[in-house]
Amino acid sequence: MNNIVSLKWLLARMYEPDIVIVDCRFLMGKPDAGRELYEASHIPGAVYMDLEKDLSAPVEEDGHGGRHPLPDIFDLTVALSRVGIGNESRVVAYDDQGGAMASRLWWLLKYLGHEQVYVLDEGFTAWVNAGFPVSSEQKVLIPAKFLAEVQHSMLAEMAEIQERLGDESLTLIDSREAPRYRGEVEPLDKVAGHIPGAINRFWKDGLSESGAWKDAASQADRFADLDRERELVVYCGSGVTATPNVIALQEAGFTKVRLYAGSWSDWISYEENPIAKGDEESPSKA
Repeated sequence: MNNIVSLKWLLARMYEPDIVIVDCRFLMGKPDAGRELYEASHIPGAVYMDLEKDLSAPVEEDGHGGRHPLPDIFDLTVALSRVGIGNESRVVAYDDQGGAMASRLWWLLKYLGHEQVYVLDEGFTAWVNAGFPVSSEQKVLIPAKFLAEVQHSMLAEMAEIQERLGDESLTLIDSREAPRYRGEVEPLDKVAGHIPGAINRFWKDGLSESGAWKDAASQADRFADLDRERELVVYCGSGVTATPNVIALQEAGFTKVRLYAGSWSDWISYEENPIAKGDEESPSKA
């Protein structure tokens, strides 16, 4: 599957009328930084969508739904329409965070039934370093009509995971860095550890040393020990950095891939949920 497009691909098509370029830059802990970066300089014609204001719902007091709950479908549809994304648009999302924020928009659009959405390889800094054009001018927004066809099969709910712990037909993939997965450190959430039975595949291992996405064969190598017939559920801390792993798994040819959107921060909001620490072995192929 082709979910990633190159800098040169976008350069050649950036002014085509059905292309909508979305700047998704966002810095955790600095909620205004992404928009400020966008206002200073962005790919010409790009619109801005904010991780927390546009691509997430407000955090619940009890923590249910996690640190970045999925946005309300109606609210998200309105936000997409407002920036000019319609059902016929080809959407290219970029960030400067290894593709994590752009992948969140990619996943949400796929979840709403929109197929023509891509993540820009390498990101904004690479675009600048290539000498490609930038602008501080903000595009005049012309709303578009966006009708959602929600793909519920892309989503895994907490209750199902709770019920299927230990189920050999389901593989949980934790996308966080290994020390967080093992429960040795936890800089963001109240409890350290991982969901029992989950294996660890750090999402940034899907990128090369230069920050480019690895090709399909290399992504397949990352997941070579996994059974393609098993259901896969991917999670991270709050449902954002799991989405690059969803893309990587699709690029590698896996078809039974779902996202646990609330992720670890949702899981630990239920006191009865068990917690594991240390490493876990990958499930052997059937």
